[in-house]
Amino acid sequence: MICFHFCYEVTLLIMVETTLVILMIFLGTRLSIPVTLLKEGSRAISHIMSTLFYPLITFLLLAICVSYSAVTAVFLASSGEAVYKVTAADHQCVYANLTCSLLTFNQTNVTKVCPGAQCMFAFYGGESLYHQYILVLHLCNLFVVLWLVNFIYALGQCTLAGAFASYYWAPRKPKDIPPFPLYSSFSRAIRYHTGSLAFGSLILAWVQVVRVVLMYLDHKLKGSQNCVARFLVCCLRCCFWSLERFIKFLNKNAYIMIAIYGKNFCTSSKDAFSLLMRNILRVATLDCITWFLLFIGKLFIAGVASILTLVFLRLFQEFLPTVNYVLVPIVVRKLRHEPSSLLKQSRGLNSCLLFLF
Repeated sequence: MICFHFCYEVTLLIMVETTLVILMIFLGTRLSIPVTLLKEGSRAISHIMSTLFYPLITFLLLAICVSYSAVTAVFLASSGEAVYKVTAADHQCVYANLTCSLLTFNQTNVTKVCPGAQCMFAFYGGESLYHQYILVLHLCNLFVVLWLVNFIYALGQCTLAGAFASYYWAPRKPKDIPPFPLYSSFSRAIRYHTGSLAFGSLILAWVQVVRVVLMYLDHKLKGSQNCVARFLVCCLRCCFWSLERFIKFLNKNAYIMIAIYGKNFCTSSKDAFSLLMRNILRVATLDCITWFLLFIGKLFIAGVASILTLVFLRLFQEFLPTVNYVLVPIVVRKLRHEPSSLLKQSRGLNSCLLFLF
């Protein structure tokens, strides 16, 4: 028999859920516009149900790009040859640290000049021009995969924005909604806006590569005593992190303008930035409240699922393997079943409707 009085996990989850509901009640009229936009977004999704399956296309394209990059990285890493060097007990040996060959080492006079010297494996690599610039090739591979990944995300944002724009501008819904709006928007993005999407993705990819290089430098400087260099690298990492977030935000809105008006990337970025600056307070308020509403939605779904999981574990505890701490399977289940595509897609849809509004 279950005694909920002693189930502190259930009590904690119920308190969290109650707090969230009270917050929703007391926010009152401030939620009217964001709620209206979310309602309109829900209607748009209900009329264009194919948008719910577009994340599968994004996942497939991302899997292809990441697989290609991984295969390329493995090929580059395995393209080196085994390098052997002479190791001698006497560091004054003239042959010390010179490259050698296992096949011909015993036929040379190295052991005569340096008694006890051996031909030992040093590393995988090489001394050719190709092997000297292998790190540059890895950076190029990283840059290409970042560019492709950003382009795939940009294509998805532009496609969804175009599909929802066709819904918004339809005079009589759903009668005047064009047939296959998602496919039509995807075709337009591929045919007319590939260059704009690639250019925006290129800018973001450069910033991300610089961030990766700074992370590598910060990792190398962790054991260093040069505090000034570590401080400068840390400051640069913060600056480029902020720059990346800003470019992502600007690109997202530029792609929406591209999907709506069909202009190039630079013009769309300028128009999007001007529109945002003219309505900065409204945009900031709506964006924060929308994020908070979606966050509450995620917490509510996760909380209800966690309560049901906890009740299930308590009811059928005797039929299940021994669980030392019941919150572990609950957290794992929450992470595996993150409330997903509809809530994650809703924020981008809200931005699109805000521009149309």
